[in-house]
Amino acid sequence: MLTPAEELGLAGLALASRVQHALYRLAPSELAGLIERLRAGALAHHVIYLHEGEVEPIRILPAPITVLPDQLAYLHHVTLTVQNALKRLPSLYLNDFTVREILRLPDAEEQWLRECWGTSQEEHNPVFGRLDALVDFTSPMWKETLRFVEPNLSGIGGVHMVPTCERLLADIVVPVLQAGDRGLDLAVGHDMRDLLTQELLDHIRAIGCGPQVCFVEPKYAGNGPDEQEQLTRYLRERHGLTVMHADPSELELHRGAVWYQGQRVDLAYRDYGVVDLLELQDEGVDVSPMRLLLRENRVVSSIAADLDQKACWEVFTDPRLCQQHFSPAERRVFQRHILWTRVLSDRRTVLPDGRLGNLLDWARANHEALVLKPNRAYGGDGIVIGPAVTRGEWEEAMGAALADEEDRWVVQQLATIPVREFPVIGPDGAVHVEPFYTVMGFAASENGVAVLARASQKQVVNVAQHGGLCGVLVSHSRPGIGGPTGHDSTDPASYAAARAGAPVTLAGRLPI
Repeated sequence: MLTPAEELGLAGLALASRVQHALYRLAPSELAGLIERLRAGALAHHVIYLHEGEVEPIRILPAPITVLPDQLAYLHHVTLTVQNALKRLPSLYLNDFTVREILRLPDAEEQWLRECWGTSQEEHNPVFGRLDALVDFTSPMWKETLRFVEPNLSGIGGVHMVPTCERLLADIVVPVLQAGDRGLDLAVGHDMRDLLTQELLDHIRAIGCGPQVCFVEPKYAGNGPDEQEQLTRYLRERHGLTVMHADPSELELHRGAVWYQGQRVDLAYRDYGVVDLLELQDEGVDVSPMRLLLRENRVVSSIAADLDQKACWEVFTDPRLCQQHFSPAERRVFQRHILWTRVLSDRRTVLPDGRLGNLLDWARANHEALVLKPNRAYGGDGIVIGPAVTRGEWEEAMGAALADEEDRWVVQQLATIPVREFPVIGPDGAVHVEPFYTVMGFAASENGVAVLARASQKQVVNVAQHGGLCGVLVSHSRPGIGGPTGHDSTDPASYAAARAGAPVTLAGRLPI
């Protein structure tokens, strides 16, 4: 007998197979047309990445990833559990030496944390983050494939791009799929912009501040995703909010309040960590307005987000710390879904098998089961995947990480990255089906969870590494029933075809 979770995973596989069947019924020219319409839509709706000021549309892959409502509900519960635990880390940092040593901040950053963490933040702690994870919705053991890779707790990418990508897929691709399978019922899920808006409004009510919101980011950087101007426009037009968009250098202190171009700032949404603010301060920028906003708990995400490190997972996978600080329900989530992670140093620690041993000796002997990462970097920079390098290269990378005087590094348990096939236009102008690694990001609040899915042909999956976006759509279809032909896509042959990329459905029409 299958468990309910296994039945759900098999239903997810049947659903993905139906989407593939419907998509690959199209002629190559029709698929190419869909891909081009998505590219044009990305440009028209500002789904872009800036490289040295140059606009590059982000690739939107034409095959939506599908999730079932029950799967989404489980993801919401688990993500909220992890995020709420992360929000408590400042208190643990200030009161537990072991946690403080794991998450050690430079003196200047720690001073900000001590100054800006108080009773108000403990009672009303707004964090709007994204937890990056691996999961295979089509696996019979799909819950066991869910592994959180790292937290991103402030100024997260995708808040504009994700719902825009989903809407483009719903408008351009879904009608084409439904023409081939009338039973498919795919819809967009929670809009990340609306989840953020509700988080801002809830915090305004909680602390009793005014309604004027300012989005604060490196406004003139010319690199990276360009989203916040689009977000401010959305919040003005959709929700009627007074929203500003500023660089930290443009904020001013006047009569004990923060102002931007003559408008008072009541609440800030930031894409700036304290480490970035300190760099601005060294350049002569007055960052006291941001410091005041953080101290008065008028920033989303709060100062808690400055403990945004991969090393957070060491706190959650250390048995003694878990027993001391977290509930049994939280510990069960951590044990099932958090990847074993340790700050790289010469010490004894609890290893993945539960034994106590020397970390460096174990990491050198087991490099094919590990990934080496800079603790606080983002964008996929510096990651070394153990199985992709020789033992000598791994030991050289470990040596360089240990010698790094600026940044600490972590070793993390290797997890399987799901692979899906997507149709793309190749250099020869023809449509090809190619495999992509996929990584998810979950942005959760009490009001729901939004999903960011990224894809890349490199194992380091990141839009900054020229990856693409996959829209995740929620299915209300009956997964076991096929399209207009009445074909039952739950039969074993359909499962096998879907697992193999469904080449049988291509009918010789697409080159592999």
